[in-house]
Amino acid sequence: MDTAISLPPKSIHVDTPMASHHFQKVLTKYLDEYYTNEYGDLVILCIGTDRSTGDALGPLIGYKLEKHLKNKDNIFVHGTLDNPVHAKNLDTSIQFIYTTYDTPFIIAIDACLGRNESIGKVTIGYGPIKPGAGVNKDLTYIGNIHITGVVNLGGFMEYMVLQNTRLSLVMNMADMISDGILYSLWHQLRKVKKEQSFVTN
Repeated sequence: MDTAISLPPKSIHVDTPMASHHFQKVLTKYLDEYYTNEYGDLVILCIGTDRSTGDALGPLIGYKLEKHLKNKDNIFVHGTLDNPVHAKNLDTSIQFIYTTYDTPFIIAIDACLGRNESIGKVTIGYGPIKPGAGVNKDLTYIGNIHITGVVNLGGFMEYMVLQNTRLSLVMNMADMISDGILYSLWHQLRKVKKEQSFVTN
């Protein structure tokens, strides 16, 4: 895919009225643009750890999604509260995804730190993210598209900041993102069914 024509990143604040709806519309546009026929399985990779409030955004989203997507064909969730994907097992998880699934299209999700005015913003963008960048960890880039949520202020004592992030904010962001993903996937499944019905008829 030519990155010169890629969709620009789009940010939505968790406190925006109908935030999940706005998020769903943007994600749907991204999936329509990039989740093309060259890909097979859709993998939602939720990165983070349940041992840190701020860094639990990914596992919380994975926990919420897994309940609804567990038996869906060609859609897989990695990174939950019970089985988080974090710095120590990220590379193993990536290797498993690429060796197990059929030409996977990966939505990578992670928490991040940022400016004070950006706290609460969720960004959808084209291309991979670099997990752990906010805490100066050198981890593998991953994702065809990415979703990041700014959970707290960056720039100093990052580990302490993540540990002292408000759970309320993280839960609200997890609700917004997981609801938006479910709506967007429902839209995708409807589109596929319509296309299949058109071909059959």
